[in-house]
Amino acid sequence: MSATEIIVTGCKGRMGQAVIEAAAAARVKVSAAIDLGDSLDQALAGGGTVIDFTAHGFTPALLKACLTHGNRLVMGTTGHTDEELAEIRQASKTLPMVFAPNFSVGVNALFWLTAKATAILGPDFDLEVVEMHHRHKTDAPSGTARRLAEILAETSGLSYERDCRHGRFGDTGARTRTEIGVHAVRGGDVVGDHTVIYAAAGERVELTHKASSRLTFASGAVRAAVWLAEQPAGLYDMQDVLGLRT
Repeated sequence: MSATEIIVTGCKGRMGQAVIEAAAAARVKVSAAIDLGDSLDQALAGGGTVIDFTAHGFTPALLKACLTHGNRLVMGTTGHTDEELAEIRQASKTLPMVFAPNFSVGVNALFWLTAKATAILGPDFDLEVVEMHHRHKTDAPSGTARRLAEILAETSGLSYERDCRHGRFGDTGARTRTEIGVHAVRGGDVVGDHTVIYAAAGERVELTHKASSRLTFASGAVRAAVWLAEQPAGLYDMQDVLGLRT
């Protein structure tokens, strides 16, 4: 099997279907497409690169199967626990893996722009992240919103765990200078909207990305799978795939 042939997990879901469509558009062969009730080991036994947009509870079993059969892995699943993240990092010592909160080329440009804008604007601007997704999304904040907040924290010398405030309710007091607000909105069939807000006295800067189709994520994941075929074991993300790593 060619290393650029892919295996799609969750093939009956919306993202699985989008990945299959994106692979066809990119002329990348889908060697297997599986969902609940199908044999994971049978699908992975022939090698190839797995593209996974399922649920974080499936990750440990998927990592075990990939390690057993030597598959490369492109993972866009979010909401992992600390223990699951540790398993991903450990597996990447053996497997080539692209693990990213968002595979959209536009969103990854937003990540890069966020780092640059934060450094330019400096500490006089208050930092907020707002995201909206469809009513079926189960985790909050989204992986993309979390990564945006992490970039804000890293660039500003702050801490995601200590300085992020997830929503506000009641008498919260005045906003602190080191606070990063993170807000999740859910409703309808929104694919994914993300805005980074920089607010200062007299002016405001906003960086926004809006996705109208899951194909933007699926096409990026297929692009990552093709790129990953030439990489050694390690943990990569879309900044690596797109050459945006600084």
